[in-house]
Parts: sequence; structure tokens; C-alpha cells
Amino acid sequence: MVSIIVDDIRACLRFYSRLPVPAGDDGYVMPDFARASWATPLAGAIIGAVGAGALLVCSILHLPPLVSATCAIGALALATGALHEDGLADVVDGFGGGKTREQKLTIMRDSRLGAYGALALCLSSLLRVFALASALQRGVWLGMFAIVAAGALSRAVGLIPLVTLLPARNDGAGASAPTPSPSALRNALYIGAAVALAPLFGGASLGQTVVAEMAAVGAGLGVSKLAEKQIGGYTGDVLGAAQQAAEIGVLVALSAS
Repeated sequence: MVSIIVDDIRACLRFYSRLPVPAGDDGYVMPDFARASWATPLAGAIIGAVGAGALLVCSILHLPPLVSATCAIGALALATGALHEDGLADVVDGFGGGKTREQKLTIMRDSRLGAYGALALCLSSLLRVFALASALQRGVWLGMFAIVAAGALSRAVGLIPLVTLLPARNDGAGASAPTPSPSALRNALYIGAAVALAPLFGGASLGQTVVAEMAAVGAGLGVSKLAEKQIGGYTGDVLGAAQQAAEIGVLVALSAS
């Protein structure tokens, strides 16, 4: 049982990040989301801890909140290889630049970055940096707990399109991902929501924390609904966009004084 738990967390970490996680005996990269989806928030919390570590170092060096937040968000991007940011940019490029479903999917698969995607990346980064900096003004522990909470809950919320939509393509990372069962998704959301209570220990109020959790779920559902309208389903990029939207939702909610 313990080995299965460790294998699931390790598989999710290897998929979601570039952290030096040893490969298992099977050597696969794509987690079996039908089984391992419960571990996504734990993997997200570990990735978030990378950003929290950057905040701690910046605090020791007495760097200002805005510089500290920028370093932390940069550390997250390095830890994940900007996996989710790439998905967000592709989704915005496709949805904004294509007129038909086929055009949108073609643009999303294009590795080149368009104006819509570039603007989305700028706005996403700015929102996260400034929201985190605002939280840091209330204490470094709140900032550290906020980035861990956002990492955990956003990975769980990023699974929502897998359950609510059908694949928009017959190939690609999204189509090859096994669909979590509703109960597996609930378990992931429960764990993510539990980890997302961590900001309470940094000074956030219970109401603010609940709003942050609701904002994350609402953002994930919103991306899922938009993808259904635009391309009739999900792709791997849509999953990344849902994660980014949820992460922004958590950090912005926790930035309120």
C-alpha cells in the first residue's frame, strides 16, 4: 500500500515537474490518472514548496516583497519547465486567433507564440507576482503557505476538464490521459482543499481561505466550460490553462487585506 502511494506521488511529480524524481520500474511519464489522480495535489504542494523555499531565502536576504514574489514565481516556472504556462498561452492563442474549431486546434498545436498567448503569459505572471507580493506584506509565512496552497489545489482543479469533457482530439497528451473517476476527482479535490487551508497558519482568515478555494474551483470550471464552447472538449493545453486559472484565483483571493 505504501509503495503504491509513493509510486503515485512520484509519477505525478515526474509528469508535472522537472524535479529530479527517480523513475519507477515501469519508467512511464504520464501518470495513470484513473488511479493516481488523488496524488496530484500532493505533487502540487511539493512544487509549491519550491516557491516557498525561494520566498524563505529572499526573506533571509531581506529582499522586498515584489522582488521576493518575482523570484518565487520564477522558481515555480523553473521547477515545472513552464508546463502549465505553455498550455495557457496555447489555449489563449487558439481561442483568440481561430475562427473555427479546426483552426483553433491547429493554432493550439503550433509551437510558435502569438500575440494573444504572449499577453496572457504577461497578465498571468503579473497577477501572480503582485498577488503574492501583497500577501507577503502581511508576513512571509502567509506568502509561503499561500504558494503551497495554490500549488496543491490548482493541480487538483486542473483535472476537472478530464471529468467534465471529452477529448477534443483523438491524439495528443490530453487524449492519452486516463480519465479519473468522479470519486478519484473528489478525493483529489478533498486533499487539495485540505492543503489549501494552510494559509490559516499564516494569518489568513477562514472566510478568505474558503473564498480562495471557491475561486480556484470556479476558475477551473470556467476554463472547462469555455473549452467546451470553443473546441468541444479538452486538450492537454486546456488542463494547463485550468491549473493556471485556479492558481491565480487562490493567490488573488489571499492577497486581499
